[in-house]
Amino acid sequence: MDAAFVAIVIFVVALVFLFSSFKFVPQGFSWTVERFGRYTRTLNPGMSVIIPVFDRIGRKMNMMETVLDVPQQEVITKDNAMVSCDAVVFIQVIDPVAAAYEVNNLHHAIQNLSLTNIRTVVGSMDLDEVLSNRDDINARLLAVIDAATNPWGVKVTRIEIADLSPPADITEAMARQMKAERLKRAEILTAEGDKQSAILKAEGLKQSQILEAEGRREAAFRDAEAREREAEAEAKATAMVSEAIARGDVNAINYFLGQQYVTAFEKLAMSDQQKTVIIPAEFSSIIGTIEGVKGLTDAAKKSRE
Repeated sequence: MDAAFVAIVIFVVALVFLFSSFKFVPQGFSWTVERFGRYTRTLNPGMSVIIPVFDRIGRKMNMMETVLDVPQQEVITKDNAMVSCDAVVFIQVIDPVAAAYEVNNLHHAIQNLSLTNIRTVVGSMDLDEVLSNRDDINARLLAVIDAATNPWGVKVTRIEIADLSPPADITEAMARQMKAERLKRAEILTAEGDKQSAILKAEGLKQSQILEAEGRREAAFRDAEAREREAEAEAKATAMVSEAIARGDVNAINYFLGQQYVTAFEKLAMSDQQKTVIIPAEFSSIIGTIEGVKGLTDAAKKSRE
């Protein structure tokens, strides 16, 4: 009975030792193996075998990219302004052995390292630079923190300033300044618009006056040309009548008298105060005038022939 019990105990212990020798590492993790407290090797994802009692699992390192929150803190800028800022840090363990044994409490160390470097970088800049150059702050922090964590087997992939909050009085002053700048730009744009409108109106008036002057010049030129042609015709007619009178042609005299008669009769008929036009009963003078004109015309035609 005692021998059977001992055999069962040995069998159970053997099974326990057998199962404890198999280790299954999940994907994205690396486990360290320690023998009598000293690091011997690293277990990669999958099934591995260790020697029970002699070997044990030391550190279980997360090899995936991890996000660490950097607590909010008050930082004094170069121009003595108080700014509240916090950040997030993206890290990834590259060397699990160094991350496990080169630093104690890796996440806490990176958080404190980030806090001190944020104070250093932000404190070396003016408030305006801090608020407008966030990308520059991120780049400087990334370079410093990544270099500092390299011996720990950690790669800092990104660091982002999550919030930058100046005091309430500075925020209010900045809001007033921004409003004043916007009003100034609006007034400048309005003034430029009025200026352009006045210029366009002046240009339009100038073009209108130029066109009007050109129109008057063209009209005056045509009137002068018409008067010149009319004077030439009148001079030719006078010359012909003078020649006819010199030859003793009575029709020429009748032409002048008839012309004066027609002009006077035209003025009488077009008068505003004249409502009734009385035509003389004797038309002998008009007929004589017509005959005189006809004679002059025939004489002119014969002289051309």
